[in-house]
Amino acid sequence: MKIDVTRRDFLVELSKAAVFSSLPSIAIFPFGCGGGSSSTPPPPAGDGYLGTDDQLLEEIEKAGFLFFWEQADPTTGQVKDRAFAAGNDTRTVSSIAATGFGLTALCIGDQRGYQPSATIAARVQTTLNFVLSRLQPNGMNGFLYHFVDMTTGARAFNSEVSSIDTAILLCGVLMCRQHFSQDPQIPGLATQIYNNVNFVWMLNGGMTLSMGWKPESGFLAARWNSYNELMMLYLLAMASPTFPIPASSWAAWARPTIQYQGLSYISGSDPLFVHQYSHAWFDFRGKKDAFTNYFQNSVTATQAHRLFCISLAGQFSDYSADLWGISASDSQNGYVAWGGPSAQGTPIGPVDGSIVPCATAGSLPFDFADTIHVLRWIRGHYPLAWQRYSYVDAFNPLTGWYDTDVIGIDLGISVLMTENQRTQFVWSTFMKDPAAQNGMNLAGFQPGRSGQTPTW
Repeated sequence: MKIDVTRRDFLVELSKAAVFSSLPSIAIFPFGCGGGSSSTPPPPAGDGYLGTDDQLLEEIEKAGFLFFWEQADPTTGQVKDRAFAAGNDTRTVSSIAATGFGLTALCIGDQRGYQPSATIAARVQTTLNFVLSRLQPNGMNGFLYHFVDMTTGARAFNSEVSSIDTAILLCGVLMCRQHFSQDPQIPGLATQIYNNVNFVWMLNGGMTLSMGWKPESGFLAARWNSYNELMMLYLLAMASPTFPIPASSWAAWARPTIQYQGLSYISGSDPLFVHQYSHAWFDFRGKKDAFTNYFQNSVTATQAHRLFCISLAGQFSDYSADLWGISASDSQNGYVAWGGPSAQGTPIGPVDGSIVPCATAGSLPFDFADTIHVLRWIRGHYPLAWQRYSYVDAFNPLTGWYDTDVIGIDLGISVLMTENQRTQFVWSTFMKDPAAQNGMNLAGFQPGRSGQTPTW
């Protein structure tokens, strides 16, 4: 089991240091009628992928959906944390974050016709019922354990009751509340799950939220007190109809600024995914709070990451404008939180020439031309990097290593941001939810520069 260390474990340590193969044919998955097409011109000859941009995006979504369909327990709906990239996986550990991404992927699959609507709705009902009846009672004050057995719901790996992973699950739950708003069961189940979460308890007497809690030792010392993927957690916590935290908590976390090759943006010394996760559901386009336009901030972070990877070409000959992107992922030596630039402009983690496809897939809406080119390049030049569920989690062209696994949250951010790039479906659906709207209002968001029209 390659679960050595979680993303959050790595980021806790980073915060301390800073102080502060084609797609298999599947008869039951017809191409959906939804979506859109890219308006970008054909890429230059040589990227190796013969299809259109939209064909590749469809393949990414369709194969990613297949993971969330096949690698979930049909009796509980809980999604595996990871599975073999070729399928036929027998592991039983689920992560609540993978399940949150999976619930959203089910909405996308319903919209695109990847399974009959009634079949998908039944899976959503099963998932929400299990969360409400088993996972929340097994957790604490509505928050859930990070890793659980997908069949029994029992805590796995001595994991923590996780605030951020509960938030990711809630985003999926609320996405279903909106997409299946006419279903006789789903909205009510979703509302109960959200209302059960005692966000005030997770403050643990402070102004910022704790990263989690363990029965053996109580609250974790680390807090969500500096910019990263935390925005979705705070927005949902402030908007809670039952246990809201003060709106002043929005300004209580730090927003440090990085300077890199003439670019300036809010970031800590964190991998690229922290600039993606909250944006998978919350639509920050055309909006700003008292501090910044976070969508534009992620655009800049993506551009800086691209320049950073290219700057390493002298050390790693595979890195170029054609092939870049590193985020927290598997590696030949286990799970690593890596990438860059850090606050010092240096690498984060032991960068070794590996490529992490979800780094570019998760940034498709931020820098489409550059990210789609990389995804086409991988698809065209590295056939072993594409398996049953789309791209493997990571690979290293310099050593010939290809991961045998995919990871649920990495496939999740890829699927959701691909759909947002194509049709904005996740954004437009999720932002209809009162929790999303109330959270943004309480945080003080107003129309702001980015050339996009708010969807609420």
